[in-house]
Amino acid sequence: MILVTGGAGFVGSNFVLDWLAQCDEPVLNLDALTYAGNLDNLASLQGDSRHIFIHGSIDDGELLSRLLAEHKPRAILNFAAESHVDRSIHGPEDFIQTNIVGTFRLLEAVRAYWSGLADDAKAAFRFLHVSTDEVYGSLAHDDPAFSETNRYEPNSPYSASKAASDHLVRAYHHTYGLPVLTTNCSNNYGPYHFPEKLIPLVIHNALAGKPLPIYGDGQQIRDWLYVKDHCGAIRRVLEAGRVGETYNVGGWNEKANLDVVHTLCMILDELSPRSDGKPYKAQITYVKDRPGHDRRYAIDASKIERKLGWKPAETFETGIHKTVQWYLDNQAWVAKVTSGSYRQWLDRNYGART
Repeated sequence: MILVTGGAGFVGSNFVLDWLAQCDEPVLNLDALTYAGNLDNLASLQGDSRHIFIHGSIDDGELLSRLLAEHKPRAILNFAAESHVDRSIHGPEDFIQTNIVGTFRLLEAVRAYWSGLADDAKAAFRFLHVSTDEVYGSLAHDDPAFSETNRYEPNSPYSASKAASDHLVRAYHHTYGLPVLTTNCSNNYGPYHFPEKLIPLVIHNALAGKPLPIYGDGQQIRDWLYVKDHCGAIRRVLEAGRVGETYNVGGWNEKANLDVVHTLCMILDELSPRSDGKPYKAQITYVKDRPGHDRRYAIDASKIERKLGWKPAETFETGIHKTVQWYLDNQAWVAKVTSGSYRQWLDRNYGART
């Protein structure tokens, strides 16, 4: 059995679904079900004995110790995190609590559990920590992409909290010998993405006839990674990654935010045209940029390809078409997650910028 934390969130739920589609090894899924955690993501697993869901948080040390003793997982994959930069600007404390304190308490519980294992189980055990490229800071236009040796220069409360969690994971390996692996990924997109991030927000607003908000000049560059490719990379790192190592996971798809929005508009023009015949790009609205907005991220994913033989299967063009089609086919899911609290958040974050 493996333990997945944050397994009802965007990347975590995609990983759980992908894992159980690939093999029969059971998953113990721990999630606090905050606003972005959604059991509807896992509806297809209802009644599946391979999936055991536990409602709880990684900062609950007593719960963690009990679950580890009872289920005896051979590996732990930590997806649990607060992950939205804008929310971290408005309310950083949740990010400190989950990403730093929560990771610490998880590591403490895991260290105690791992120390008590028999020698063979102890040697085979792995703790895989899923992190972000944002810990590296921002790149100038001509800078080389982030490699695993880039120094950490986080610029938001979110990225600073993730950087701290990465440092804790590294410290628990070097101090206590805990067999850890860390992945730092670029911007994910795909099914079950809560519509506060750029791609699902634009799709949702476009179909609703609402403005498509672009921060600043829209020339902030991100590397885009289809979430199912990310899941494949994590499986490969868990299987063959070298203990103590970090692996950057990227899609080799650097795109300016404005170009991403134009692409989404063109796909929607094709798949679900507006009733008035106008293009969706007519809904684009430029709003005040967010504080400390990093200009460019780019991931050099050559190490994971060279060492572990992984590379993304999807191009941006194939992945983004699949993503738009998924949202068109799953409007009931979107309607359910875009509740009153979601609308209040949009008003809070974007209202003062327009």
